[in-house]
Amino acid sequence: MEKLRIGVVGAGNIAVYAHLPAYKQCSNCIPVAICDIDIEKAKSAAEAFNIPAYYSSVEEMFKKEELDAVDICTWNNAHKDVLLKAAKAGKHVMCEKPLAMNLEDALEMEKAVKENDIVFFLAVPSRFGYENMYLRDMYDRGEFGEIYYAKTSNIRRRGTPSGWFTDKKTSGGGPVIDIGIHRIDAAWYLMGTPKPTRVSANVFYKIGDYQTKGVDRWHGTSCPDNKFDTEDSGAGVIHFENGATMVFEASWAINMPEKSETYICGTKAGASVNPIVIYGERNDFLSTDNITVCPRNDKTKLEIEHFADCALKGIKETKYPIEQAVDMQRILQAIYDSAESGKEIVIGE
Repeated sequence: MEKLRIGVVGAGNIAVYAHLPAYKQCSNCIPVAICDIDIEKAKSAAEAFNIPAYYSSVEEMFKKEELDAVDICTWNNAHKDVLLKAAKAGKHVMCEKPLAMNLEDALEMEKAVKENDIVFFLAVPSRFGYENMYLRDMYDRGEFGEIYYAKTSNIRRRGTPSGWFTDKKTSGGGPVIDIGIHRIDAAWYLMGTPKPTRVSANVFYKIGDYQTKGVDRWHGTSCPDNKFDTEDSGAGVIHFENGATMVFEASWAINMPEKSETYICGTKAGASVNPIVIYGERNDFLSTDNITVCPRNDKTKLEIEHFADCALKGIKETKYPIEQAVDMQRILQAIYDSAESGKEIVIGE
């Protein structure tokens, strides 16, 4: 079987704990090089995962390696630079979420993808979870009818990561852009990814760099400034052109119970994700059906194999194409703009 030759950019947590282990199980692609601005991290990852070559820059990797594609696993503020260089070199791109730091950068990236005719995929693994795939199949068959409302949450009571995650210049934002995007996207995907039109939201800086004992943190790499200037929680309402509405909430630190949940409501039926419960009617009576799927699956492996398959076949319409990635950036941008302005944001104005 032909295998896609991939260069991994970034040797931090998401690469070492998610992408690189997944590559070991992938049948249609192989990482042949890795680069990181910290050459020792690149060397360590290459040795740990039997990657033949490692570099300190994308330019050197492109010059010396025969690559078909790149897997962008860098800090958020480096996504644009790497994608633009990859697109110019004719390399297909898989990019970790979020696409960019802001909408302006996202639009520049979209232009580069289209002008250079490359395959693009935004890596949001929840689209490849068995629960989401099952429910999306129901949506595609019309079993929910018109989905007009969704509610989604990703709440940590105390779970703020360290390092670059809390430095806005490096990350672009806090829990909304970090973990909120997973649940916002899960709901949006199950709604059929309608076009966003309006957002009213707020973000909060209330608990911040807490000193609570007995809680774990995700340890991110320190960045040059290493400030703590991101929000610790956020919530809001997203409206779509088909009249549907989504309510979301996300936090790293807030005084309420932890939860990660998504609900969608349609005219024929509704559903919760994780676990899957279908709320509908049968024979004119209310019905509540619990659906059992495999409790775990390797979502990262599936998303990488999907990207590789599309790249090998030249399929531009991936499960997370550049157009949807830009629309998600529009949502994120509108959330922060609404919070800053104290007003509802009309997307496109």
